[in-house]
Amino acid sequence: MVLPAPTEAPLVEARRLKTHFTAHRGLPFARHTTIIRAVDGVDLQIRQGETLGLVGESGCGKSTLGRSLLRLAQPTSGQVIFDGSDVTAADQDALRRLRRRMQMVFQDPYGSLDPRMTVEQAIGEPLRIHGLASGDRRRQRIRDLLGFVGLDPTVGERYPHEFSGGQRQRIGIARALAVEPDFIVLDEPVSALDVSIQAQVLNLLDRLREQLNLTYLFVAHDLSVVRHISHRVAVMYLGTFVEVATRDRLYAEPLHPYTRALLSAVPVPNPAIEKRRQRMILKGDVASPAQVPFGCRFHTRCPLAIDRCRSEVPALEEKRPGHMAACHLVEAQTEKV
Repeated sequence: MVLPAPTEAPLVEARRLKTHFTAHRGLPFARHTTIIRAVDGVDLQIRQGETLGLVGESGCGKSTLGRSLLRLAQPTSGQVIFDGSDVTAADQDALRRLRRRMQMVFQDPYGSLDPRMTVEQAIGEPLRIHGLASGDRRRQRIRDLLGFVGLDPTVGERYPHEFSGGQRQRIGIARALAVEPDFIVLDEPVSALDVSIQAQVLNLLDRLREQLNLTYLFVAHDLSVVRHISHRVAVMYLGTFVEVATRDRLYAEPLHPYTRALLSAVPVPNPAIEKRRQRMILKGDVASPAQVPFGCRFHTRCPLAIDRCRSEVPALEEKRPGHMAACHLVEAQTEKV
């Protein structure tokens, strides 16, 4: 699928964004505090009309980053700039106005909808909160939204438990669209759905982006899903970005060992190619964000690590035109060219 090029102006920007959490452990009289570095110094730009895919293993900070951009999780330091406004410095009134333009679709279609609210109440709630419509006008708006996401406009009086997972996720998308946002964080929106339903929801999201000029941060761990929908892809490991590139460039020539390992785990539908392909197996598990390794955060699992990786933090730098990576080995290869 060929994705049209977005405009150049960034709609969303994060500057050295950090979101840390404090965990208290032990008995009250012997309690000690641990800092969880969920997001630890991220810079990103998402342009108007673009889909930025965000991939990485569970626990690397992807969802926390998405929530931090909307200030659903309070950043510890750094800035989030949305269309020229500093989200991190906004007071509650300003934040409410900004949130009309920034929405989120959650991962779990079963848990993200209140089971005590009808579909009409769930979709109509943001319209009521922001004072956008009432009475017959609100009901008509809800019916229009249901039809827009591929549901029967007459199901508004039904409850979430009466729908399948894919239908519930469509309801969640309709709720996010109710306030006519510009930017939507999609937090693994298809990971809980069957494969056949995933394709339908992805096609719906892509159609909505084109028709409404939406901007997405698409969080996922499935690289084949990200490849289908994204313009650019950012690979996250232990709270930081290790590689950022256009979709085609990253999948054709991954530079970081972690990205290569992730891609090598994706099955190839051609048995002959799959049989010849060499996989890059990582040892161990992702380190704890409470105990970040010194130097390169990936060196404890990287089969190519050298002494420099254990002592020096690699900067996220442009190694190829439009292709950034944080790896000392790529730097050495570039110097030899």
